[in-house]
Amino acid sequence: MKLKYVQTNQAPAAIGPYSQGIIVNNMFYSSGQIPLTPEGTLISGGIKEQTHQVFRNLKAVLEAAGGSLETVVKATVFIKNMDEFAAVNEVYGEYFSVHKPARSCVEVARLPKDVLIEIEVIALVK
Repeated sequence: MKLKYVQTNQAPAAIGPYSQGIIVNNMFYSSGQIPLTPEGTLISGGIKEQTHQVFRNLKAVLEAAGGSLETVVKATVFIKNMDEFAAVNEVYGEYFSVHKPARSCVEVARLPKDVLIEIEVIALVK
């Protein structure tokens, strides 16, 4: 089994004892991405703005891993308020319009840094 840790300066650094993602053979498993800039600053705005930043981060770690949004096979979405599901889904659909990976969405009591959303993905990579 071949393991490779993924790290890019184009997404926020891990804020704990974990990596931005890991590749096992040709499968990439991302850590959850939250709406921090690559410099580690929490972006301002509501759920839509935060979701766009999460996708910018996911795209960066996927690219560093040799994948893309088109190679994602599963996404897990954690949101603070299920009442915002429609807004999240609208933004999500901008990134996954033709390619539609499997997905779970879970409402949680609290997320790191009190953000509104966190998303993790599993993808095929080269």
